[in-house]
Amino acid sequence: MNINKKLSEILNIKESQIEKTIALMDEGNTIPFIARYRKEVTGNLTDEVLRELETNLNYLRNLETRKEEVISSIEKQEKMTDELMSQIQASETLKEVEDIYRPYKQKKQTRATKAKEKGLEPLSNFILTWKDGNELIEEKAKEFLTEEVETVEDAINGAKDIIAELISDTTVFRNILRRDAERAGVLVSEKAKIDESQEEEAKVFENYFEFEEKITKLPSHRILAINRGEKLGFLKVGIKLLDEDNIFQIAISIQKHKFYDSYKYIFEAAEDGYKRLLFPSVENEIRAELTEKAESQAINVFAENLKPYLMQAPIKGTVVMGLDPGYRTGCKLVVVSETGELLHDTVIYPAKPKEDINGSIKVMKTLIEKYGVGLITIGNGTASRETEAVVSKMINENEFSKKVFYTIVNESGASIYSASKVGIAEFPDKDVTVRGAVSIARRIQDPLAELVKIEPKHIGVGQYQHDVNQGKLSETLGNVVEDCVNTVGVNLNTASPSLLLYVSGINAKVSQNIIDYKLENGKFTSRDQLKKVKGLGPKTFVQAAGFLRIPESENPLDNTAVHPESYKIAKQIMDRDLDNINIKEVSEELNVGELTLKDIIEELKKPGRDPREDMPKPILRADVLSIDDLEVGMELKGTVRNVVDFGAFVDIGVKNDGLVHISEISDKFIKHPSEVLKVSDIVKVKIINIDKARHKVGLSMKGLK
Repeated sequence: MNINKKLSEILNIKESQIEKTIALMDEGNTIPFIARYRKEVTGNLTDEVLRELETNLNYLRNLETRKEEVISSIEKQEKMTDELMSQIQASETLKEVEDIYRPYKQKKQTRATKAKEKGLEPLSNFILTWKDGNELIEEKAKEFLTEEVETVEDAINGAKDIIAELISDTTVFRNILRRDAERAGVLVSEKAKIDESQEEEAKVFENYFEFEEKITKLPSHRILAINRGEKLGFLKVGIKLLDEDNIFQIAISIQKHKFYDSYKYIFEAAEDGYKRLLFPSVENEIRAELTEKAESQAINVFAENLKPYLMQAPIKGTVVMGLDPGYRTGCKLVVVSETGELLHDTVIYPAKPKEDINGSIKVMKTLIEKYGVGLITIGNGTASRETEAVVSKMINENEFSKKVFYTIVNESGASIYSASKVGIAEFPDKDVTVRGAVSIARRIQDPLAELVKIEPKHIGVGQYQHDVNQGKLSETLGNVVEDCVNTVGVNLNTASPSLLLYVSGINAKVSQNIIDYKLENGKFTSRDQLKKVKGLGPKTFVQAAGFLRIPESENPLDNTAVHPESYKIAKQIMDRDLDNINIKEVSEELNVGELTLKDIIEELKKPGRDPREDMPKPILRADVLSIDDLEVGMELKGTVRNVVDFGAFVDIGVKNDGLVHISEISDKFIKHPSEVLKVSDIVKVKIINIDKARHKVGLSMKGLK
């Protein structure tokens, strides 16, 4: 297979671009580096396209490796033919290769292998080719009687076992069944037998107790929900087909003349092979494919949600009070400085059972005035809305030296951080609850810098993330974090080890060496100093330098995304009228690519610009809403908290997020909510239904601008 040509077809990219980009990857260049600093070579491929190219390249290379392994195995068995070789070489998927290889695989003991060991394979071949009466087959079977094969019936049954396995291993028959299942198969789910004690827990899956749906129409979230119910033992799941038609089709394709008496044995073998081997095998394959597609969709949704969440606009230069609400153990309160340093921590009890509202307000008022707090962040977990009501009451009933607002923050992963090595290293003398509150406070100051300290899968912007392949999930989300970190850039002198880990080319060891170097020598004053860090060689320097910023450097270029390899170019155009540069002429004059030149000019116009500044700022509130304040038809502004297959959850300021169903997102037809919405978007919504008993609010965006 010509891999470059195949990738060109898959991605709709010129073959020359593919070839050059693969060469860059094979040289060890990272995706962020290639996307940012090798645009001329790749033809300006984005990091998303480069990731897709890398994934497909790895798959195709693995496919070619597997073909070689299969060919080698079949040749060792001395069963290779020209036709078989052509089939293997022409295969375009791993599944096709495995289907071809199936009859040649070394099997564990099966009924067929046992029959072969008893010498019954010639009898099975005789039945497959015989075109006369049964008597001769039975006569033939007598030739195979031994101590292990005592009767004619035993001999024929053994032969049928061999035929049954042959049918199961035949690619043509597997493809017939696959096509039938993919076209007309129905996924059936029913309630499993469970203990009475499990009934309440099983109710979550009651929609699937008597459920049938065509495979072609199953949405990914439904597949994952059914899988979860099955895994927990509450559901029994299978695929339904017209079995009789398939058995007949298999039998008649082997023995075209039904009136031949040998057809009876072939039909019986086909029925056994179908029900015992072929159908269960293909059913497992199809369900695995459905799960893989559903997981892929869920991982993509998570990744699409994660990027805007990480790229939220930071609120800089503000002292923040962070509140991690709770009931019995109280609400953990911290104050952090403009740069995120912990200034104060305590506990207040604004919610039940103590419900010390006046005492809690007194503590908050004192700390707000003492430290000049401008913003209060409240974690969105337990007792969040009760705490919010007290904060709102305090803000509206008191005058402060400067205006104070509050906002609700997604606290997912804060408890993970608080008990992690990273959290312990930052605050070794503080309780886990204090660390969690600090995380909640810092998330508004610099979401990206704080959230990288948590494994991405623990950031709650996904769907069924605990039910998908954890390796693929971690890899995909890790790539998203890496792309975000390198898009924004990292202040070398303030970056945590967790943040440095995601910088292009830097691994855990080099990250720690950078921290150690700063402790020994003080702040970095130039990018060139990086070359003195142990383990950071020339190759790593090239990959990382452009993404690391040094505001303290005497060279202003060290605080931009201009790569050191382009400093000479930057200095030559620095004093020109950047708004009126003729890109084509200057590109030729300085022997630099036009795309690189444009990037340098943009950096010189806005040195150190943070791309997150273009993102919507979070909604800051002073008043609180309850579900009793809402009315159908009311229009509100809200923040998109999560985007899933069936809609989007929007925080409108009440206890639970409202749901905008996919059918209510746009006036036009959309296949997925992500076509219109992303996490952290600020949107206008209209209330279309209220269920006070279940605290659910239905929202619509139709007709609103």
